[in-house]
Amino acid sequence: MLAAFLLAAMLAGCAVGPDYRTPELTIPAHWSAPADARTLDTLVLAHWWREFNDPLLNELVSAALAANLDLSTARAQLREARARRDMSGARLGPMLDGALSGSRTTSSAQSGTGSTRKLYSAGFDASWEPDIFGEVRRSVEAAAADVDASAESLRDTRVSLVAEVVLNYVDLRTAERRLVVTEASVAERSETYELTRWRAQAGLVSELDVAQARTNLESSRAALPALRTAVTGAQNRLAVLLGRSPGELRERLYATAAVPHTDTPAAAGIPAAVLHLRPDVRSAERRLAAQTARLGEAEAARYPSFRLSGSIGLEALTFSSLGDSGADTRSLLGSVTAPIFHSGSILANIEVQDALLQQTRLAYEATVLTALEEVENALEGVVNAKQRRAQLELATAAAREAHTIAEQRYTSGLIDFLAVLDSQRTLFNLEDQLASSTGDLATAQIQLFKALGGGWSPADDV
Repeated sequence: MLAAFLLAAMLAGCAVGPDYRTPELTIPAHWSAPADARTLDTLVLAHWWREFNDPLLNELVSAALAANLDLSTARAQLREARARRDMSGARLGPMLDGALSGSRTTSSAQSGTGSTRKLYSAGFDASWEPDIFGEVRRSVEAAAADVDASAESLRDTRVSLVAEVVLNYVDLRTAERRLVVTEASVAERSETYELTRWRAQAGLVSELDVAQARTNLESSRAALPALRTAVTGAQNRLAVLLGRSPGELRERLYATAAVPHTDTPAAAGIPAAVLHLRPDVRSAERRLAAQTARLGEAEAARYPSFRLSGSIGLEALTFSSLGDSGADTRSLLGSVTAPIFHSGSILANIEVQDALLQQTRLAYEATVLTALEEVENALEGVVNAKQRRAQLELATAAAREAHTIAEQRYTSGLIDFLAVLDSQRTLFNLEDQLASSTGDLATAQIQLFKALGGGWSPADDV
């Protein structure tokens, strides 16, 4: 019997079920959107936020990576996956238990002799289930792939966290800049309103001019509360991302810093390289590998299982006699268990795992397509954001000149007051759009860095 089990163990290199192979996908050779075809600088991409040259932003990102709650949760999930892998691997080896017992039994004087009997024993029990058809090895294979997927999910959480911190920082600085522009507009329109009111009192202009000036002033004032809310919201969101209470960072974030953006072009490389860098794609591929192994684990349940168990020990009527010769005991047992009738549950489970495998494969393909879409959109977004900002700079400069000319001609009596108000309104709108466009450009750059899988490197501790 022992020889049969050893022979079976030697044959344990065969595992039933499909062996995993990375799916071959049809991936475009290049991007259709405008792209820099240079080779991706993975070092720059790993710490892309430093390209914005903002020391405070660098500090915020570092603090978030150290204290963010979602990132801490992802780390704990990785620890769990590793422990589950170790638990699965432990089933491949033998089990050994030790036991020490003592008993005292007194029989009935009515039905027996009424004597007292003592029994002491000590020994070891061992068991081993050779994994003939690979059920346990498939389980270990799935658990190991789960560890890889969890590690990639941790990296993906890091990528998303960095992008969210920088996006909220850009939102903060953009709202602050727009607030400065609006406050300047309020100050200018307030002066215009007072001047118009004095001129009306002197009979130089009509009350209509005063009403129009007041309308412009109040419309600018109406924009202030929403901008202040945006500033506070971005400050509070940054605090939460750093694992702190809302409002805790307000003093540290208070500044009149410019909206950050970078002139460093982000090389897009080729689509295949981007997919290799994206942690969400890598995680989806590993989950596909894990589910492939689980299908093999389910198929192995159709085959017999083998078990070898044995024990050695000592047994005596007195504790001191446990060491005497002749007190030793031995046993060896081999067994085979084969499924015969399970009402179709084994086949149903195989069908379940096969359906899950199909779902996981489709999810992987969808993740790949989403990644390609995000890069295409981000590339187009950066190009268009740069063009829009450049056009707004020209338009704002022209509107500023037009406003100056309108004021001069109004003072000279060549045009009516409505033209001045219209030029003033146009200038404010363009200045506000220009401030927003700077934030839009930074946002487009951030989205591109994130879409390219930036924000992590293999050197990061996971």
